[in-house]
Amino acid sequence: MNVLIVGSGGREHTIAWKLLQSPRVEKVYCAPGNGGTAQIAQNAPIDVHDFAALAQFVKDEGIDLTVVGPEDPLLGGIVDFFNERNLPIFGPNSQAAKIEGSKSFAKSLMKRYNIPTAAYESFLDYESAIAYVREQGAPIVVKADGLAAGKGVVVAETLEEAEEALRQIMQENVFGQAGARVVIEECMRGEELSLLSFVDGETVKPMVTSQDHKRIYNDDQGPNTGGMGTYAPVPQMSDELVAKIVETIVEPMAVGMAKDGIPFKGILYTGLMITEAGPKVVEFNARFGDPETQVILPLLETDLLEIFLATVSGELASVDVKWKKESAVCVVMAAPGYPGNYPKGAVISGLEQIAPPVKVFHAGTKETEAGVATNGGRVLGVTSTGENLAKARESAYAAVQSISFEGAHYRTDIADRAMRFEK
Repeated sequence: MNVLIVGSGGREHTIAWKLLQSPRVEKVYCAPGNGGTAQIAQNAPIDVHDFAALAQFVKDEGIDLTVVGPEDPLLGGIVDFFNERNLPIFGPNSQAAKIEGSKSFAKSLMKRYNIPTAAYESFLDYESAIAYVREQGAPIVVKADGLAAGKGVVVAETLEEAEEALRQIMQENVFGQAGARVVIEECMRGEELSLLSFVDGETVKPMVTSQDHKRIYNDDQGPNTGGMGTYAPVPQMSDELVAKIVETIVEPMAVGMAKDGIPFKGILYTGLMITEAGPKVVEFNARFGDPETQVILPLLETDLLEIFLATVSGELASVDVKWKKESAVCVVMAAPGYPGNYPKGAVISGLEQIAPPVKVFHAGTKETEAGVATNGGRVLGVTSTGENLAKARESAYAAVQSISFEGAHYRTDIADRAMRFEK
């Protein structure tokens, strides 16, 4: 089978790498892809929002399945567009993808289905939002309602921080239309956890747990990013807790959406806070996380193509999804200045030295005459597997030391705290 992957980040490189391990996959195309996907697949210079060009490419190249990586085209209706033309595609339609595209929509569904989450209110006007924040006090969480590339959330420890966040989002429009509405939530305390699941409507197949490191600096300091590193599985989370999350959160969301006529088919990403009162939802996303994908898929034993096909056809219940009894750690190497303004075009050296169990997934890279160069904020996801987190972490950081580009920045504490919980 021929497969097209829509997107250009580390998530898409990882999906391409995993699909190529399937005996049924003959060729993988990536649109538009990056410097890493160019080495294992065929890149096609088509924008992720150009649905007509993507559909025509699928017909011209005899592609059997399209897999959508990023959230923007999902919310924009690429799945609806392909379904109308009977072109097989993996991902939720635009209505179901609103679970990520609108935080207030997701909150309304959670309230309807009695899914535990933080108390909240949403606002369209600045004055009402400011009044609510002053009434509630700090700490408090301010979120842009729409898509903001993982950067639209401010955990305000003081009233001043909350007011400044509202000013930037609602008056200065730093996130554009995504900030036309804001959601203001109580600040939950506890351990964060990501649980991604394959969902084909009502059947839920959870993946291994993972934990992202969102802040730019060590010890969770500095501004939020799209993710500076991940590890999987999360040793401080028991199998019993995961089963409870699936039973009380993921399955009720899938079943509820199906009953309401908006069945979710694809990857349902559940971001959680494990509070003293039990697990509560921080957010839902409608696709693979990045960089969670980089630690989850290396641990997957089952053929990813078979899972994708079963999800699209509504036959996921028949697939036995199995996982390796190993751990994985991903360290993100970012451009200087990220998540603010950053330069592009720095040549990356040392990639040819990398050997198993390490795999480097390219995020913001491109091929140039001088070699692979930086082309984004998060540049590389240096990932390793091992029999435990300590071994996976050691080999990942050893590889990071041998890769360089001008101004490269990375956190040195990925998975540090988690290792204390390993048996």
